[in-house]
Formats: sequence, C-alpha cells, structure tokens
Amino acid sequence: MSFSLPPQRPVTRRVAVAISIPFLVFLAVLTLSPRPVEESAPGLLDAVLRTLQDGWGWSWLTFDALEVIANIAVFIPVGCLAFVLLPRRVWPLAFAVGPLLSSAIELAQAARLPERTASLADVLANSTGATLGAALALIVTALAVPEHPMPSPTLDAP
Repeated sequence: MSFSLPPQRPVTRRVAVAISIPFLVFLAVLTLSPRPVEESAPGLLDAVLRTLQDGWGWSWLTFDALEVIANIAVFIPVGCLAFVLLPRRVWPLAFAVGPLLSSAIELAQAARLPERTASLADVLANSTGATLGAALALIVTALAVPEHPMPSPTLDAP
C-alpha cells in the first residue's frame, strides 16, 4: 500500500513563510545573543521551575531537565516549518533541517560566543524537537489525504 501526500496549497506556504521570519529572528536572538537566557532574564527560569515543582507537583523537574525540554520545544516549529516549506518531492529533507540548523548554531556559539556553551546535548535535544515537528507535520498532512478520493464529476455524464 502506498500513499502520496496532498499537494501543497499556496496559502499554507505563504502562512508558513510569514510565521518563519519572526520565528527565525526569535531563534537567532535566543541562541546567538552573547548572554544565555538565564543571564538575560534572571529569575525567569527559576520562577517557571518553582511553579512547575511546587504548583504542579513536578518535584522531579530539575533546571537541567527544564533546559532539555525547552530545547526540544523550541525546535518543534523548525521541523514543522521545514516540512511545510520544502517542496513535496524532497519532503524527507525536513528531517535534516533541524540537526543542520542546530549544529550551525552550536558551531557559531563555539566559534564566536565565548560566553555561551556549545554542546552536543543541545544539538541532540534540538534535533529531537525538530524531528518531532517534522513527524507531526507529516502525520497531519498524511491524515488530510482522503482514504477513497471521490471521482471528479464529468460534464459528459448521462
């Protein structure tokens, strides 16, 4: 059994481009600014962590675990947008965009941002998020394909 993905709709691509531009600016600021988030917004992550631990009872959640979860979450849109923006004939490349982008970010941090810590763990977490995003977009798109497409009506039918 084979399936084909439905063709991309121009409006979907336009919306994805409109979302991508501010998202990529946000991602660049988040990952390539000289100071990490925990230094730029002191207390923010502590407040989130305290809320999740005390308010939601997630005592297992540590700062390191929260950082991994955040890295995964912030890259989910990367995979989704890559899947939507790439032409259908090369859609599997959407699964490579996240790891490549994350590797480029970590290399830039290592080369040009001594205040930041580049790490393989970040690449793995970011890649996981992007892979989840691409898989989610693929599943949603595949579900949009009708199981039994209706035949097109013809004008010559009696």
